[in-house]
Amino acid sequence: MSDPTQPLRDHKPSHDFLICIDSDGCAFDTMELKHKECFIPNIIKFWGLQAVSKYAREAAEFVNLYSKWRGINRFPALVDAFDLLIARPEVRARGFSLPDIPNLRKWLETESKLGNPALEAYCAEHDHEDMHRALAWSKAVNVTVGEIVGEGLPPFPYVRESLEKAGAQADLMVCSATPTGALREEWEGQDLAKYVFTIAGQEQGKKNEHIALASEGRYEKSHILMVGDAPGDRKAAEANGALFYPINPGHEDASWKRFHEEALDKFFAGEYAGAYESAVIAEFEEYLPDTPPWK
Repeated sequence: MSDPTQPLRDHKPSHDFLICIDSDGCAFDTMELKHKECFIPNIIKFWGLQAVSKYAREAAEFVNLYSKWRGINRFPALVDAFDLLIARPEVRARGFSLPDIPNLRKWLETESKLGNPALEAYCAEHDHEDMHRALAWSKAVNVTVGEIVGEGLPPFPYVRESLEKAGAQADLMVCSATPTGALREEWEGQDLAKYVFTIAGQEQGKKNEHIALASEGRYEKSHILMVGDAPGDRKAAEANGALFYPINPGHEDASWKRFHEEALDKFFAGEYAGAYESAVIAEFEEYLPDTPPWK
């Protein structure tokens, strides 16, 4: 089997700058639709949470959309939502017991490529009920996303213009925790794939690994920028000594307009790091709490 990370390893720069761009909730307005209509209904269905569906939905929405965990991979997000759910007094009062997921928890500690291929390989060698259920749930999510989201959602305003402007001076890549197949459908469906040299999803590893594989020994650290809408995107940038530009949840249009008209020029001019980056990150952090509203 070919190495899915090879395009990242083989990348040869065409410019002195590298810009890595997240997809869901960052370039595309898909986060709310995917989680509320695709992920969460399948969580309730496959994990037997009908009796506590209201609280399950609140927990999953907080983790995936409205907290500092926004944008993390689907599998750790599922576990985080379970942990929030079982801690709620309303759930305990009903005597509800969540499914036991010991093997999924262990897998998350040891596996870096948190996608269906790695999970399928695990399930082929181990007969663990929680892992088979996790795989069935994840596959169902992908099917539902294909049915409901499809290829029809356009990018946020100023995304296309930003890619055109940035591509004149920087190499561009998609850096996401979404399955690569879904990413390709979205970027190719909107004729945006032509702007990037590769589309890296969950099968290629974590976002910090994407950046490292594509950039090590090829770009100055101050010439690498991660654009994202979640704290995990910022952490991926920091892990590589790169810069971070936030797309503020709920204010995506304004964030992309500022990127196109202001931040991008500062990045290319060497004026982004320091006070400017600190200011936009401080603004970003105000949108994503770490405590759910019911606590």
